[in-house]
Order: sequence, then structure tokens, then C-alpha cells
Amino acid sequence: MTFKYGIDRLNLDIVNGIANGSIQAELCQEAIDKINTSRQRVDKMAASDKAVYGINTGFGPLCDTQISPEDTNLLQKNLLITHAVGVGEPIEKAISKLMLITKVHALSQGFSGIRLEVVERMLAFIKLDLIPVVPEQGSVGASGDLAPLSHLFLPLLGEGEFWQGEEGKNREIVPAAPLLREHGLDVMDLQAKEGLALINGTQFILSHGITALTKMRYLLDLADMTGAMSIEGMQGSESPFRDELHQTRAFKGNLVVAARMREFFKDSQNMADHEECDRVQDPYSLRCIPQVHGASRNAYYHLEELVEIEMNSVTDNPIVISSEEAISGGSFHGQPLAMVLDYASIAASELGNISDRRCYLLLEGIHGLPRLLTSAGGLNSGMMIPQYATAALVTENKSLCFPPSADSVPTSMGQEDHVSMGSISGRQLNQILGNLEKILAIELMYAAQALEFRRPNKCSDIIELNHQIIRAKVAKLEEDRLLKPDIDAMIRLVKSQAFTVSLNVDDSK
Repeated sequence: MTFKYGIDRLNLDIVNGIANGSIQAELCQEAIDKINTSRQRVDKMAASDKAVYGINTGFGPLCDTQISPEDTNLLQKNLLITHAVGVGEPIEKAISKLMLITKVHALSQGFSGIRLEVVERMLAFIKLDLIPVVPEQGSVGASGDLAPLSHLFLPLLGEGEFWQGEEGKNREIVPAAPLLREHGLDVMDLQAKEGLALINGTQFILSHGITALTKMRYLLDLADMTGAMSIEGMQGSESPFRDELHQTRAFKGNLVVAARMREFFKDSQNMADHEECDRVQDPYSLRCIPQVHGASRNAYYHLEELVEIEMNSVTDNPIVISSEEAISGGSFHGQPLAMVLDYASIAASELGNISDRRCYLLLEGIHGLPRLLTSAGGLNSGMMIPQYATAALVTENKSLCFPPSADSVPTSMGQEDHVSMGSISGRQLNQILGNLEKILAIELMYAAQALEFRRPNKCSDIIELNHQIIRAKVAKLEEDRLLKPDIDAMIRLVKSQAFTVSLNVDDSK
């Protein structure tokens, strides 16, 4: 398919496809016409005596200061330069690229008054892999992501920096000006409204949300599979996953997780081997997987819904609606995403919390498993200590769950007196998901070890397949050895999404 900026509708798969090159994207004539019409409207307003915010006035607390036509271009250049005050480490190159893609889509809808050649330059950056370097800190998430977006567009002026080289050892940060010359790209002069259109918006928050959703979608599925493997290792009960039970409390996430768990146990010889055991019920970390994982999945659905709306929205200010009117409002305010990102942070943290509890259960020496998952305990500590790491990661995630959206610090001399802090929410969610990858990696290592004590019983085909993926990188623990390489190998498997976790379960209802 070819995606049409400003016309078609983005979703998670499409925006990621554009970013990785599997989906082509273009400016069609309809979008070009909308951009040009919007620009003509801005030119008319800029030439008039009527004060229109952001077009012929100053910004923020200087909104009542009218700017002469001859100073308009300098005003727009100064806007980018003065707002480029981000600090900290750079965000990932992939997130900067998502910022460019989503900004092009927003500007191409014809409400921002930007010139066609500016949008075309942004598309050239994407095509040539000239991705600007953006610091991770400095946005309060209202008036949009001012500092990050300023850094994103400094290269238009010949300022700022680009990423160069592929991910890994060869990647470096280089000044923008020499690379622009190398590619025959001239430095641009911004005109009325353009600087404001570029740096007003929520693309920093949004792109962190897109990145988080992409990770979380896989990790939700992986958490289900990991929990199923742990239950197989402990020979837990299948009863808590029966559809008849969950139809009586039919939350969408719960129903999906319960159905997935049933699929993970399908035709398992190991589960059938203990059907007549006298165990009454399992601990909550096993029995309540549909309720806990399901609640986290519901949070994912909510975040996905709002991120998709934002991907297709215009979030700069003012919004140009005619040759006579540009509405100054607050579409740049990040609160709609900030709050749901904080909700998703709690949801992701809880997936790690319950995973750590299952790790602890696997070590306890119950349900026929040896203590610490070693048959040579005493001289050997077995798998005791990796759970210390999951405990530490769980607590770190809990500390990251403080909701930045609950805070606000006034800026801009009180003109911007309520801000979302959504940029921090997006960054924290991705930190939590990074820690969750490590927690699930350790649980998978434990669950794989537990299955060794159930042989010759076989599990379902999909559990056995994933067990083989683990064993290709991490051997069964027979006696104490350095486990750090094993943990690192497990984390690499999780990060590379090597596990088979997708099932034929409908989650669209």
C-alpha cells in the first residue's frame, strides 16, 4: 500500500510500517492542495493589520506584541533557536523518526499554514535517513513538546545535529550543516507561522506512546505465555481459565487472556497428568492471571485508542480555518495522552509484579519441584539469586509509577499555567517496559528449568516450541554456574521478540 499523508488514517501498524520502510508514504495532490490553501490564508493574515496570534504577534506572554511583516521571518527563526534548550541523553533515533512522520501527517491536513517546501524537506529527511538528534528532557508537555520539536527542526536552519550510521558501534552524532551540504540541501528561511507550526504539537509524547504500544503489545502476549509455562512447571490448575467462569465477568482483557491460556494448555500431556490431584486452588499469581494480565490488556486498549486519535490529529496552534480566522486554542496540550500513559505504566508494572511472584513460587519447592529449582541443593544455590533481580526491578518500576500527569509547574510567566508533563509519562512507560522485558526473561528461565522436572511429560506444541528456543541459548542448570550470561541471553531473546506468542484468539470484540 501507499499511505497518503494528510488524507489516510494512521494506526500502529501503518506508522511502524512507514518507519521501517515496509509501507510507502507520499504527499498526494489532494494533500498538496490543502497545504497550499492553508499557506495562502496565512500569507493574507500576515499582511493584514489585524493581530493574529503566532502569525504577526509574539508568543506566550508576548502574544499582545504585534510584529512587523519585515521581522516575521526572523521571529520564526528565533522561535526555534530559543526553544531548543533540551537536556539529557538523546532519545532513540527510531523515536525521532516517528516524530518526523507524525508531524508530516499533522501538517499535511491543511490547518497549519506551513509552506509545501518545508513539508517536502521533512520528507527528504525521512527518505535520506537524516534523522535529527533530540534530547530526552526539557518538555513539560503543553504548548506541545516545544524543546524536543525545536531540536527536531533545527537542521532546517542548518543548526542542530543528525544521527549518522547504523545502530551499534558505527552510529555517531554529527553536525547538521555538513550533511545538508553533502546532500545538496540548502538552509531554509522560515516564514510567518512556520516556526510555531513546527514546534507546537505533541509528537514527542505521541512517538513515545507509539514506541511503548509496540513493545507492550508483544509483552502482553509474552506475559501470558510465560505465565502458562510457569503453570506447566508447577502443574497448576486449568480451571481458573474456563470460559464459563469468565463470561460471568466479561471484561474484554480477561476474556482474551483466559482464551489464550486455554490455547497454551491445549493437548498438554503434562497438564492432563495431574487432573485427578487433590489440590483445591492455586495462589493468585497463577489463578488470577486473566484478571491481572487482563486488566493490563484493557489499559493497553485504552492507550491504543487514544494514541490512534492523536496520530491523526492536528496539535499545533493556532489552527487556520479560513483566510480571516485562525483559532488560538489548546490542542497542543498533552493531557489526553499523559493520563493514559500513566495508566499504562501501572498496567505494565503490574505485569512485572505478578511475574516476580511466580518466580518466587517456582523456587519454593512446592508441587513436586525441588527447592531453588536444583536437585543438588546445599552445595548449590540453584536459581535462588536471579529473583533478587526481579524484586529490584519490580520496586524500580513501582517508583516509576508516580503519575507525572498529576503534577503541573507553571511556565511562560504564567501564560502556560497548567502543563501535562506527558513527555515524562511517555519516557517512564518505556523505562518500565524495558524493566518488564528483564523480569519476564528471568521468569522464562525459571519456567524452562521447572519443565525439566516434569519430563518425560510433554506440554502443548507452542510451550514446547518456546522451551526449545530457550534451550538453544540457555542450557538446563545441573550445578551452579555463572548465570549472568544466561540472563543476558534470555533478555536478548525477549528484546528481539524471538518467542512465539501469537495465537488464533480474537481480541477485537
